[in-house]
Order: sequence, then structure tokens, then C-alpha cells
Amino acid sequence: MTAVASRAAGGPGDSKPSLKGKAARGSILADKAATVVLWGTGVLVLAILGGIIVHFAMAAWGVVSLNFVFGDPSDTNLGGVFPVLWNSIYMLGLTMLIAVPVGILGGIYMAEYARETGILGKLTTTIRFAEEAISSVPSIVVGLFGLILFVDNFKWGFTALSGALALTFFNLPLMTRLAEQALRAVPQDERSASLALGATKWQTIRHVVLPLAIPGLITGVILTAGRVFGEAAVLLFTSGIGTPAHYNFMNFDLTSPASPWSPLRPATTLSVYIWKLNSEGLGAFKNQIVDGSAAILISMVLIFNLGARLLGRVLSRRLTAA
Repeated sequence: MTAVASRAAGGPGDSKPSLKGKAARGSILADKAATVVLWGTGVLVLAILGGIIVHFAMAAWGVVSLNFVFGDPSDTNLGGVFPVLWNSIYMLGLTMLIAVPVGILGGIYMAEYARETGILGKLTTTIRFAEEAISSVPSIVVGLFGLILFVDNFKWGFTALSGALALTFFNLPLMTRLAEQALRAVPQDERSASLALGATKWQTIRHVVLPLAIPGLITGVILTAGRVFGEAAVLLFTSGIGTPAHYNFMNFDLTSPASPWSPLRPATTLSVYIWKLNSEGLGAFKNQIVDGSAAILISMVLIFNLGARLLGRVLSRRLTAA
């Protein structure tokens, strides 16, 4: 009776429920603290991004216009940035033309054929190490590699092709990893069902896995494109830093250095042009051109990233009927 009365009165027998209550309150507080920290981190990141956008938007106010976007550079007045903007778009297309097929094929191998044990396991480990090593190499070093290999040894000079191949080396690990992740995200049941119906492994990859992985692959392509579009250090040593004056888009001679369609010509991109103006520019409109160019560059990168998410969602809904 004494023990029962003691428990009823909240005596020593009530210690375990009390400890459980304290542990529950501690877990709730920890959860709230983690939530606050994570939300605060997210808000901080958005604030930094918003600050950058607002800063360059205000700095470029009154500078960016249709004449600025589609005009030619000038030494005596504000001019425009269309030739270097075109070079950025051209370099992006040329690089992705090389990097995307190779990256997707690499992702297919890593997701569908690579093994983690045996001799093939060592090959897989080597490939993953190479991906991490190349991704961690500073872009300026990749630029020097491109200078030695393509510009000097291959005697191509400062050309769009040299820059595109150097950018491919630098961004191929990213494209391969994103493609691998997109393919691994396809449920294994889809593969099993296809194989059970008599399809070969390659037929399953072509007709089942790749179509279902398209949203993720598109996202990977556009995210890689955003990185390529904003790159400068690699191109300083491979594609040249001269300022093009005017392009004749009716010149379709791919062997002519004057043709804007030729990969065998120097191709100063918008990011390299910004660096050149900051380091060498002496004109009266230098700051305005830099601010306007930076605003255009940031806008294009944002378009790539937002477009990746939007296009990925649309394709995912259509292909999965979600």
C-alpha cells in the first residue's frame, strides 16, 4: 500500500516517466533549433543572391538596352556587347555538343554497367577518383593545360575549338555525375519488367531507362550549361581575349577566321570580356560596360538554372503522369 501511495503521490516510482518527458522536450527543442538554423541558412543564401542581383540591376540601370545588347563594342562611346555575347552562346553550344553525348554515355556506364567488386570494381574506383580529381582542379590550371595541349602542341592557336575542348574536360565530370544520378533515380522495377518481357539490357536502357530519366538528364544539361556559360579562367588561355568589332553572319565559311560560325577563330566570351575591361580597360565608359555586361551574364545564368527546374518539372509530369 505504501508503494502504491508513493506512486500515486508522484514519489520515486515516477522517475522514469519524468525522464521520458524531459527527453521528449529536449527532442522538440532540438528539432525547433534545427528548423530555425536551416531556415536561417536558406534565407541567408537567398539574401546573398538577391543582394547580388539587386546590386548589378541598379548598377546597370540605364545602361542595358536593346542597343547595348545587340550593338558592337566601341572605343569612343558606350557601344554594345553582341559579338562577345554571341561568342558566349556559340562556345556554350560547341562545348555542350561535345560534353553532353560523352557525359550521358559515361553516366550510362557508371549507372548500368559499372561494378563495385573485382577487376571492373577497380576500374569504377579509378573513374570516380578521376572525376573527383578533375572537379577539384582549379579552372585556371585546366586553362593552362588547354594552352599547352591545344594552342601550342596541336598548333590550333586561340580558337573556339580549343576553348570548347578545355571546357569539356573541366565540365565532363559534372555532366557524367548528373547523368548517372538521373539514371539511378529510375526505379529498378522498370528495368526488371522490361527484362522479363525479353528485352536485352541495351534495349531496356534505350527504350525504358533513358526516357524515364529525361527530366533529370535535361536538368543536368542545363545546370552544366550555366556553369559553362559563366566560365572565364579556362578561356583566358584557350579562346583568346581580343575584342571582336563586328560579325558578318552571312559568312558561312567554317574555315574562315572571320566567320562567326567557324570554330577555328578566336572567341572572346562575355565573362572574359568583363575580366579584360577590369584589368586593361581605360575608356570613359568602362564601368558602365562592365556593369551592363555583368547584369546580362547573371541574367543568362539565372535563366539557365530556372529553366532547368521548370523544364525538369514539366517533363517529369508528362512522362510520369504525376
